[in-house]
Amino acid sequence: MAAAMSPAVGPHNVFVYGSLMADEVVHVLLTRVPPSSPALLPNFHRFSVKGRVYPAILPVENKTVSGKVIKGLTDDELVILDNFEDVEYVRTSVEISLLDTSEKMVAETYIWSNADDPDLYGEWDFEEWQRLHMTDFLAMTKGFMDVLGEPDSTQTRVETYESFYYKEDSSSDV
Repeated sequence: MAAAMSPAVGPHNVFVYGSLMADEVVHVLLTRVPPSSPALLPNFHRFSVKGRVYPAILPVENKTVSGKVIKGLTDDELVILDNFEDVEYVRTSVEISLLDTSEKMVAETYIWSNADDPDLYGEWDFEEWQRLHMTDFLAMTKGFMDVLGEPDSTQTRVETYESFYYKEDSSSDV
């Protein structure tokens, strides 16, 4: 699980910068689309990850990650996001700036757990992800939620991702 600590009592604000910027993905996970505002996370960089269609962020001086803050999440919704982000990420409190008001606020975000990961490169692009990967990613996310809802399920999101995408890859090689 991605949680670095047990969640405080909600409501929670979560800064998102990758697939969770798509309302469609959030709706599949939470069965609603909470209010959100565009935001910036200073001194971080959003990387592409080799073999993945979603990004990772890590602290990098003088860089900024654009994203949005999802507001007013319940404790249960935060647990769903923790499960979705899985072991690849650690949930951490960060200070962000809201673009519409320039107000600063503290929010939770998910930071890549392996700062020395050799598979991190370049810069991840949300618009490219929407064009090339969102449809399949939504199908994978629906599969993850189906598995998460099963009693005694132990399959992680990473395992769901790998079984979905690697099955897709191997079937296209035939």
